[in-house]
Amino acid sequence: MSDAYAGRRERLREHCSASGADAALITRAANVRYLTGCPPCGATLLLTRDRVLLALPDDLPPDDTGEHLIAEDVTQVPVAAGADTALAAAASAARLRVADLAVEEHDLTVTRHRAVAGLAEGVRLADLGQAVERLRVVKDEHEIADLRIAAEIADQALGELLESILVGRTERHLAMELERRMIDHGADKAAFPVSVGTGSHSGQQSHQPTDRRVEEGDFLTVVLGAQYRGYGVSTARTFVIGAAPAPWQVELHRLVFRAQRAGREALGPGVEQYVPDQAAREILQAAGYTESSPHPLGHGVGLEIREAPRLGPSDMGKLDSRVPVTVGPGVHLPGRGGVRIEDTLVVRPLEEGGPELLTITTKELLAL
Repeated sequence: MSDAYAGRRERLREHCSASGADAALITRAANVRYLTGCPPCGATLLLTRDRVLLALPDDLPPDDTGEHLIAEDVTQVPVAAGADTALAAAASAARLRVADLAVEEHDLTVTRHRAVAGLAEGVRLADLGQAVERLRVVKDEHEIADLRIAAEIADQALGELLESILVGRTERHLAMELERRMIDHGADKAAFPVSVGTGSHSGQQSHQPTDRRVEEGDFLTVVLGAQYRGYGVSTARTFVIGAAPAPWQVELHRLVFRAQRAGREALGPGVEQYVPDQAAREILQAAGYTESSPHPLGHGVGLEIREAPRLGPSDMGKLDSRVPVTVGPGVHLPGRGGVRIEDTLVVRPLEEGGPELLTITTKELLAL
């Protein structure tokens, strides 16, 4: 992995050189991790043309995982606990006689930006923009391997839950159990707060679990994701509780399943980002389901659970190979409930088999 981190830093150096910057100050936690392997801890990276300095709190506990050791070519600069590592890195930039320093203005507050400028005396500051985020879009095989494991953990936790008794249990309790199961199976943590919605709450976008209890005949929607070595995935499934589903439930689930499949099959290198969304949305709209404020079909995932690219109706960029994205349409009927089905996939060309499905829990309408 040290070679992978070094390669990423070299690409960032090339970007800085092309834009006229001597060095880059990286403060966003996911970007620091992408370039060094350092887990989120408030560290700041100073990357010059020939040096790599990582300013990090001096009270960090020792890393006993052995998974992401910081490479020997990264000079660690201990900073007193509670102090701002960005300021320590800025002071180092001044000592190293950096002339033009690119900073992540989208991450720095106005106060921190002013403090960095004050400490980097004689250094001209410029905006690095989202240069690192753009580098992160296309994943290498190390990253995709971590995403596969995260997906396996989420699938395993969900599969175990489906084998348990659900009637009478609350949404909140089920969500907590899923988070615990993912950690038990090796996840760093849940990639985001687990959402469990039953009955009239099922199928909702970003539903926060309540004390509503699961009842016979309910739709049950579960949205969850595991994070493994920093990389997170997202998946959603909808089931019915108890006896055979009602005709309206079968029809609605079949519709969302068709829309989700259309979105998945539309993925491919060179495809406009809006095309998968359009493919899924056309099926839902033909059946009379139109959102007043449409949610994007999906988005990129990785070190953050929402990354570029976005798969929305107005997104015009093109997809690349080895880009992991979610595809998750849903329909919610107020007062009745609904269906949401989501997968995480990696964009691949047809000669490599097409989109690689990472989350493989069945999408059938099971009666639990």
